[in-house]
Amino acid sequence: MIVVDVNTIAYLWIPGVMSEFAEKALHRDPAWAAPILWRSEFRNILAGYIRKGLLSRDVARRCLDGAESHLAGNEYILPSSLVMLNVATSTCCAYDCEYVTLAGDLSAILVTSDRQILREFPGIAIGLQDFAEGA
Repeated sequence: MIVVDVNTIAYLWIPGVMSEFAEKALHRDPAWAAPILWRSEFRNILAGYIRKGLLSRDVARRCLDGAESHLAGNEYILPSSLVMLNVATSTCCAYDCEYVTLAGDLSAILVTSDRQILREFPGIAIGLQDFAEGA
């Protein structure tokens, strides 16, 4: 099992330049986990795509349904006290620290393309491209 951030989830479900890496990551480890926060963040990403005319509401709904189905059973609510420990020892936002905290709690790696997370939590986080390529 790996923990994935919302961008990794979005790369899998919304076609783009990073989709190939997300698909390879899925092939390498299909058991993805995320804090429940991912849902709100993903809905916000989809809202932006809809408003810019890049996705129809129907396509956005299918993306959301697919992502929710894939992550069902592997979504977690984290104690605020644990999240805030990572907030206190980094400059990452609390949202990002939820993903870091979950990875630590599950003794899993966090797959992300967020440079700040990668820089501040090198023992927990691995880049999406590196993970996808088996590095």
